[in-house]
Amino acid sequence: MNFAAQLFYSNLTVKIKASQDSPGCSYKCGPVSNGTVGRRPTLIEPERLKDFGEEDLLNGDVKVYDTKVVGAPEIMLMDPPKIRRVSEFRIVARPQYLRFEDISAAAFRIQSGIQKTPCTYSRLSKQYGMEIYLKKEQLHYTGSVKERGALYLLTSLTQEQQRKGVIVATDCNFSMAVAHHAVELKIPVFVIMPSCCSSPRLRIYRDYGAMVISYGSTSHDSQNHARHLAKENGYLYLEEDESAAYLAGLGTVGMEIYEQVPKLDAVVVPAAGQYGLLAGTAAAIKHLNSRVLVIGIEPEGFPLLLQSLKTDGPIKDMHGNPNKKLYGDLMERSLGINTFQLAKKLVDKVISVSEEDSLVAMLRFQEFERSTVDTEGAMGLAAILAGQLPELRGKKVAVVVSSANMELELVRQCVDRALVLDDRVSKFSVQLGEWPGDMAKLLDVLSREDVRLLDVCHRRQSGKSDLFKAKVECVVETRDKTQSAQLRKTLSERYPSICWLDR
Repeated sequence: MNFAAQLFYSNLTVKIKASQDSPGCSYKCGPVSNGTVGRRPTLIEPERLKDFGEEDLLNGDVKVYDTKVVGAPEIMLMDPPKIRRVSEFRIVARPQYLRFEDISAAAFRIQSGIQKTPCTYSRLSKQYGMEIYLKKEQLHYTGSVKERGALYLLTSLTQEQQRKGVIVATDCNFSMAVAHHAVELKIPVFVIMPSCCSSPRLRIYRDYGAMVISYGSTSHDSQNHARHLAKENGYLYLEEDESAAYLAGLGTVGMEIYEQVPKLDAVVVPAAGQYGLLAGTAAAIKHLNSRVLVIGIEPEGFPLLLQSLKTDGPIKDMHGNPNKKLYGDLMERSLGINTFQLAKKLVDKVISVSEEDSLVAMLRFQEFERSTVDTEGAMGLAAILAGQLPELRGKKVAVVVSSANMELELVRQCVDRALVLDDRVSKFSVQLGEWPGDMAKLLDVLSREDVRLLDVCHRRQSGKSDLFKAKVECVVETRDKTQSAQLRKTLSERYPSICWLDR
């Protein structure tokens, strides 16, 4: 480390020590543990609950309010620095909104509260002809990379803001990160959730130590109520935006990747919802080595950044059709001008992947990496599996795995669907005569082909032309596409009436 860097970090040490000695910081004595067992006590004083409603909220029950607050003020994003015209022929360049110094300061500040996630060589590398390194951000305590930005954002608040507390609304990775780290920093945190939020998710926030209030029937109701409470009582309403502190915290991912993977050629980053992860990572990587490619991946159902780059400006009202169960409330998100400018300047390529490719990528994670991720976290690998990045063959590529927050039942449904998309689960129907042994012969064929029978349904036909015939529907599982093709060929030759059902 050169003398300038030593001087920079020594100055940071003095500032951060002063902030850590304040009441709003609990990260004093080295790395924190990976959470505590059981539910942590809330930091909300009982007399402050008068702002939220009746005192029966203290017993842990959830009270649902159906009233709707209208006319609540919107939180405005920070405007970028203006271009100042000095003369008719000379324009002063706009200063960079996110500096590398901000990212390095964030890395130093959050190092005791955020674990350094591994960036490991993937078992899928040889299969796809490139060296793939997975940056496993899903291993954070709340299962999301958003912890980096949320922690640095909370530590950047004034002591007065930390003392009063913060409010978040809607169930998302950002809200979970704020709830967890606010309690760790001894900052009172209120979570306003709509009544449609599932009980297991509400329990997670309570176990973190946050005060959870259920309000309204939609996320808009809870957001408006949170803004109203913040305005009336002096609390700070936090939502995922493009503030410099939040982007700098997310940009620490790029610093770690560059340190962990020598001679890096490209970084693949998922970009869904807010685009702070892509912008922050690109800012860090391009400062350290401008020759490293930065590629952003969007869902095909909502390619907001891709369309914005085509129109040379952030699109505010884009009509898309993403699967809300898989990608969350993407249609309610927007692309800020600062994030757009960073992406336009620093990101080399933006592509979109289909829902089907993301599901198959989730399956690959479970089979080859022994880990479960959600569709947003799998988008980077999905682009490689779909063959959309042929220029990276033979290169050393880091793929950011951003999150793994998906309910168990939805994970099961995604795996079942991915097996069908991967041609490993097939369904067919065939007509058989009602002679003794016909059904046994069909099962014998399946056994000799070494396939697994998952389900079978035997029905007698009711039509006059189908008298003395039966319809049999089977669901079978094969090892791979090759075995599936061989099974189709064998059954088609033996049973001309076979009908393979669509995926």
